[in-house]
Amino acid sequence: MDRRKFLRNGSLTGLSLTALAAASCRSTKDKNGPGGSAGNGDSTAGSDTAVAAGAGAGAASGDAVAPTDFVLNEVTIDILQQKMQQGAYTAKSITELYLRRIAKIDKSGPALHAVIEVNPDALAIADAMDKERKEGKVRGPLHGIPVLVKDNIDTGDKMMTTAGSLAMVGHVAARDAFIIAQLRKAGAVLLGKTNLSEWANFRSTRSTSGWSSRGRQTKCPYILDRNPSGSSAGSGSATSANLCVVAIGTETDGSVVSPSSVNGLVGIKPTVGLLSRSGIIPISATQDTAGPMARTVRDAAILLGVLAGADDKDPVTRASTGHVPGDRDYTKFLDLHGLKGKRIGVEKSYLKGHEGVVALYKGAIETLKALGAEVVEIELMKDINPLGKDEFIVLQYEFKDGLNRYLAAAVASAAGGSAGAGTPAGASASVAGLPKTLADIIAFDKQHAATAMPYFQQETLESSEAMGGLGSAAYRAALRRSTSARGIIDRLMREQRLDAISATTNGVACCIDLIDGDYDTGFSFSSPAAMAGYPHITVPMGVVQGLPVGFSFIAGAYQEPQLLGMAYCFEQATLKRVAPAFIGDVLM
Repeated sequence: MDRRKFLRNGSLTGLSLTALAAASCRSTKDKNGPGGSAGNGDSTAGSDTAVAAGAGAGAASGDAVAPTDFVLNEVTIDILQQKMQQGAYTAKSITELYLRRIAKIDKSGPALHAVIEVNPDALAIADAMDKERKEGKVRGPLHGIPVLVKDNIDTGDKMMTTAGSLAMVGHVAARDAFIIAQLRKAGAVLLGKTNLSEWANFRSTRSTSGWSSRGRQTKCPYILDRNPSGSSAGSGSATSANLCVVAIGTETDGSVVSPSSVNGLVGIKPTVGLLSRSGIIPISATQDTAGPMARTVRDAAILLGVLAGADDKDPVTRASTGHVPGDRDYTKFLDLHGLKGKRIGVEKSYLKGHEGVVALYKGAIETLKALGAEVVEIELMKDINPLGKDEFIVLQYEFKDGLNRYLAAAVASAAGGSAGAGTPAGASASVAGLPKTLADIIAFDKQHAATAMPYFQQETLESSEAMGGLGSAAYRAALRRSTSARGIIDRLMREQRLDAISATTNGVACCIDLIDGDYDTGFSFSSPAAMAGYPHITVPMGVVQGLPVGFSFIAGAYQEPQLLGMAYCFEQATLKRVAPAFIGDVLM
């Protein structure tokens, strides 16, 4: 979840936006709070006070704290495939380079805390892919390519799946999620798992995006005391910082597109049902989906094709039959002229706000026109925003139901009968101690409050637990109102004869504030497509004071091919992706 969106739409109440907006990055760094070490499968993350106060450690104010001359900096899937084909690199040598990069800037140096756990089998997988290549077998474009995945996605290996929660430490999934099985079939190297906002940012009304009790606080690689957004914070920070080639995030509302926007990435939130959700710790059966996060539209399209497919364990995917290309190749829809002759609706309300963001937005609109699109001002958000309260009700009901089902079905194992090296004090240490219900998780957090809840509580877990079943009239009424977003979008696109709707994806990254939590920096366009279950692609639009801002394209169900063509056209005409510089402090 992108919690800033709920601040804007009023779904989370009782928060003082005035107080939140007054928080500054420097004041956050000066705040003292509970520290404590945090283990993450292969290293100790350290205290959050150190994370905030040491954002610029080792560098003078405004200086870069990590080298940007990494040999694989900004490399694409196609380039790596060419290099492996030529013998300049192997999958193993590429994987080794990324593992060293993670050790250098994720576990030390700027200490991004984007990777919660490195896969101990990564080099073995790379070796196997190299052997296949030598034998003349190349499975496809992801053969030998290192990929990071969010820590709410099951991997049937030695890594844990915890959603960032100490209550789940020791949970080793018995089998791969469907999309992970797709990755392995494609020959990808599963490099590790990324940190996230705990429980995908569905724990508290005062949470800090990118913070989890297991992985602690992930940082934005552009300015280190800024928040990377969430809940796919680690996937966004890691991909932008070149800790991997591409990554997988998940979204209920904003959790792919928001961290993609904030971290200067291309993010795809697909139509709900295009990608299977089986084996992913859920929030909402109505809105959940996984999605690619990459530095280019082409790389995102490659990953989308690998992940797509019908899965008997997720009935919603049956509707995708006939909508996925037979060869599962979405790159054939990338079109340098993809905006020519298109009619694009642009959100009128976003023409006001922060002057730097608005200037980028107006420039993007002019780019659409220059590329041959007809632009029409529309007002979608005024009809969508009132649905936010209903959406939040739906998510609470579905979170309780879905999580209880996931926990009841999970077949966990703990290597050697323990939770593994680096396990924080007070964490679950055996399969027998793992939670089986949402109520168990709430109880665990209360029992281990010093380490599980040092900065914010678990009001959203508790309010979800208080909800009834999915047969309740209150749930059905809220679901009907929330999903009316589909009709609102469909009607607007039909009446205005639109091919897509565009807007600023998000405002710039807010400051990391472990005391007051996230605050709204203006602009959030995730909700329309999220509530409707429709596709959403964000592409870098530019930077404001060194912080990236994304530009969104949304349309109706299964319109990914058309949106990819438009997004690629916009990307190639603007080339606004800027690699991060790991700035420690920008205050003068």
